[in-house]
Amino acid sequence: MNDELALYTFGTGENIRVQEYLGVHRSQRDTQTGYVFRVWAPHAKEVYLIGDFTAWMAHKLPMIRNEAGVWEVFTTKAVPGQLYKYLVKRQSGQWVEKIDPLAFAFEQRPGTAAVVKDLAKKKWCDGLWMGRRKRFGHKNRPVSIYEVHANSWRMDSAGQPYDMKRLQAHLIPYLKKMHYTHVEFMPLMAHPLGMSWGYQLMGYFAFEATFGQAEDFQAFVEECHLNNIGVLVDWVPGHFTQNDDALAYFDGTPTFEYQDPDRARNVGWGALNFELGKNQVQSFLLSSALFWIEHYHIDGLRVDAVSNMLYLDYAQGPWQPNIYGGNENLEAIAFLKRLTQTIHDLYPDVMLIAEEATSYVPITHPIEKNGLGFDYKWNMGWMNDILRFYAEDPIHRQFDFNLLTFSFMYCFKEHYILPFSHDEVVHGKKSLMHKMWGDRYNQFAGLRNLLTYQVCHPGKKLLFMGSEFGQFLEWKYDDQLEWQNLDDELNKKMLGFTATLNQFYRDHNMLWQNDHNYDGIEIIDADNASESVLSFCRKNDKGDLLLCVFNMTPVERRNFTIGVPQKGIYEEVFNTEMVQFGGVWQEHNPQTATLTQPWKDYQQTLSFTLPALGASIWKIKRRKK
Repeated sequence: MNDELALYTFGTGENIRVQEYLGVHRSQRDTQTGYVFRVWAPHAKEVYLIGDFTAWMAHKLPMIRNEAGVWEVFTTKAVPGQLYKYLVKRQSGQWVEKIDPLAFAFEQRPGTAAVVKDLAKKKWCDGLWMGRRKRFGHKNRPVSIYEVHANSWRMDSAGQPYDMKRLQAHLIPYLKKMHYTHVEFMPLMAHPLGMSWGYQLMGYFAFEATFGQAEDFQAFVEECHLNNIGVLVDWVPGHFTQNDDALAYFDGTPTFEYQDPDRARNVGWGALNFELGKNQVQSFLLSSALFWIEHYHIDGLRVDAVSNMLYLDYAQGPWQPNIYGGNENLEAIAFLKRLTQTIHDLYPDVMLIAEEATSYVPITHPIEKNGLGFDYKWNMGWMNDILRFYAEDPIHRQFDFNLLTFSFMYCFKEHYILPFSHDEVVHGKKSLMHKMWGDRYNQFAGLRNLLTYQVCHPGKKLLFMGSEFGQFLEWKYDDQLEWQNLDDELNKKMLGFTATLNQFYRDHNMLWQNDHNYDGIEIIDADNASESVLSFCRKNDKGDLLLCVFNMTPVERRNFTIGVPQKGIYEEVFNTEMVQFGGVWQEHNPQTATLTQPWKDYQQTLSFTLPALGASIWKIKRRKK
């Protein structure tokens, strides 16, 4: 695309690779080779380029504004690796130093200067993975996601977080050992404050320098793909940091944010909201999303805080209804539809996930059916109900059994991911293990039961780091996980349990082949509140089944009987209370034949011992006619 067309389509919102025009690029002018710098600041009075190559303010370079409000300068003085910023004179006469919104790299924090960087084209070696991804997709495949905060997974002996090179050396083998299908990173884009966990961004095209170089992340993704692991990244198109040297009021007027100050201010998060109806902002954000997909070969984006984008009254502060008198943000809805349509037109096998907490706008329905076109939505309602249930004293669970079963009424209303995410293990909410009822033994039993229920319930799976081995303390963003917990036998066995459970999930297509309709599940008994036992079957396309039975009390139930849909000899294939997992069972239940006798709507029954506070999963060893 030539410069004239790139500029025009930026103004119309049709330029979806605007980073090829704006920002800094090696350029040839007449016989000279140098760099051209371009920045959009439509209402600035003057703009200068300053940096290492201008001795900063001493020899600042004046930039020339074109008719679309983009300022440009060419210089032969800049070389790769040097730092630079823009010096912007606002209409008020105030001078302010600003970042380059299209920079590919920034200096290490606390500095915010951009880095002159040539974007090298990588020769990728992950063609086999990309071909399989295109052929098989993800809808009818196992998806078990390990959510990671790169800054706090592990730290070295000096207390420094692992960068991408060290994560490649240590995290990828760990993912393989734990049998996860995907890793999801909290935002890796440049952000000025680690305390924000990456959710208040400044550089939408820049890899955060804390984690290394952009090339390091490319190498990490490639190595994941060579090991059959997908990579997802959180992305934040709703709001951005309000730091004065970043995107905020870039030229002195609302540029990336809304004109209306009430809509621009995100009071609850101390951030600013993107004006999603503005053409240039749409071009900027669409380009950012595609850049991460194309330049880094990532397999999906989790779009953060979609509810805050969709509803005018979602955040704190005053608000005005839309033109129809409702609370929907019409511009945001249009933008999100355009986002999913654009990405899926180009990359239908890339996973688009919405973190969305309401139930009014259909998130994963097709756009032509008035949905937003996402592939998945986090099932926040399920997560809240389930965690409340598992934290409750088992003696009271019979009165709140609907917390466990209500999700079966709506579990196919959307395409869901079942998340136990970072949000649930901070701010006094306690770790996932610490939420469980009872003493230490029963907490581990409850956690094993919980994770097994997550795996057996329809929907893709997500678990935040540390929960896989039952870390007791809450997550701390500025410290590594409590790896010393693994010196404890119960934590060590919990780690082994999670790895075994993940492999069990991957090995049994009944748990993922029909994840989006009622063909994949048959409820056996969701009404046994008095004993607090839940039972259901998961089924594949051939009708093969797994019988999943959950005992929600610390009472072992011998000769427990339920109806089953198929006659035959059943074999227990998973039991959360085995001694190798931290339980007390030395052996599985013996193979058991069904009996012909009525039980509710079934003509066959199966009787066995149901472990206390445990889950028991059965498979047909041999069918009988």
